[in-house]
Amino acid sequence: MNKFRKLMLALLSTGILSTPALASDNPTVQKLVRSLSGEAPALAPQVLKKAVAAMKCAVNNGMEPAGRLAVIDFSLPSSERRLWIFDLQEKQLLLEDFVAHGQNSGDNYANRFSNIVGSYQSSLGLFRTQESYFGRHGYSLRMDGLEPGVNDRARDRAIVIHAADYVDPSWIERQGRIGRSQGCPAVRPEVAELVVDSLKDGQFMFSYYPDPEWLASSAYLNCEPSQLASLTQ
Repeated sequence: MNKFRKLMLALLSTGILSTPALASDNPTVQKLVRSLSGEAPALAPQVLKKAVAAMKCAVNNGMEPAGRLAVIDFSLPSSERRLWIFDLQEKQLLLEDFVAHGQNSGDNYANRFSNIVGSYQSSLGLFRTQESYFGRHGYSLRMDGLEPGVNDRARDRAIVIHAADYVDPSWIERQGRIGRSQGCPAVRPEVAELVVDSLKDGQFMFSYYPDPEWLASSAYLNCEPSQLASLTQ
């Protein structure tokens, strides 16, 4: 623990400093969460709250606002719909659907995550979606991970949103899950165009799992300006 952190903890313990409010306690965050929750009752409110808080933290610290927000809840099995895409202006749900996780992240449940090239695991945290393109998986979408050490090697790993035949609900009855990717949040071919068009050109995507280390250290979830200053330049 560095000297600055020790000093801050000492000041907090004596009451000289008060603990800063969590980003999720912000009234603007709570209002948006209430609106979006009504559109997506299957999405756990605490997960949606973290997604909105992370996005708001990024915007409040210098990033351009977005019109769309995608949320993936990797605490749910791949046999359930665990991808949600919201229109933030209209406060509407655009899509609720299946999404794959990496083959080395787990079987039906993902419980291992990585930022390492060649790991074939999914990554957690806040992403900014970028340009669409046509590649070997057809119409696809590149994105940048915003959290150093957590997901910021997304481009190096070729982690993109793309269509995949293995994201097929018919697999669930046969083998208990949909197919798995090499770390990409792959989607059904039937919805891939909608997903890419909804999320291209600078939207936000948030991938969640109750990983204690990430929850405690994420600059966006905890909205620590000292950490964010260099990330949002």
